[in-house]
Amino acid sequence: MTTTRRIVVLISGSGTNLQALIDAQNTPQLPDTRITLVISNRKAAYGLIRAQQSSPPIPTAYLALQPYLKANPGKTRDDYDAEVAKIVLKEDPDLVVLAGWMHVFGDGFLDLMYSVTTEEDPEKTTSGGITRVPIPVINLHPALPGAFDGTNAIQRAYEAFQKGEIKNSGVMVHKVVKAVDRGEPLIVREVPIEGGEPLESFEERLHRVEHEVIVEATKKMLDMVKPVQVSFCELCVMLKNFIDSSCPR
Repeated sequence: MTTTRRIVVLISGSGTNLQALIDAQNTPQLPDTRITLVISNRKAAYGLIRAQQSSPPIPTAYLALQPYLKANPGKTRDDYDAEVAKIVLKEDPDLVVLAGWMHVFGDGFLDLMYSVTTEEDPEKTTSGGITRVPIPVINLHPALPGAFDGTNAIQRAYEAFQKGEIKNSGVMVHKVVKAVDRGEPLIVREVPIEGGEPLESFEERLHRVEHEVIVEATKKMLDMVKPVQVSFCELCVMLKNFIDSSCPR
């Protein structure tokens, strides 16, 4: 069994948070980790180009809701969600990261990700017919837990600050559940809003925090579900380095 941790990333836009993950893979920030697929629901998303231009290139896929419904009369939003889930499952990932994915998943996606499966349910088993465990899904949201769920969170927080209703906003990465942006937070980081600063300046500072938080949360989740395996030789080197650094000269 491979020791590489496999992640699938879903995007809808420019992919700056995807870029943070690309830059971190197979570094101490995300050791033994590889992005195996990037999926977008927007054909023009620049994040697809980021994936294709990475070294080595990362495979990409595109599937949008309205074109899918138009091409498949009688199909529903849940059917679309399930189709996205099937694309993800083919990669047999250890983790799915929603990094600016502007589509709210319903039962069609989450049921396939989180269900414990048996060999009698071939659609949900691995390619080798082995029963798989639930696949965790995490989401980046530019707001603090319980505040400004859903779309346009940055703008809504900025407007609330102008009205004196809040002093800080923030960023979180949370486990995805059926209630929008209500899953258990993995990482939470406050971002103060400075008096008199334009919205664009606040957005820029908040996005910089996003790039840090999404990598930290991805590592945290991967370390829960598939910890990095250290070989005996690597352990000996680590122990020697520790002793060398601890012993007085």
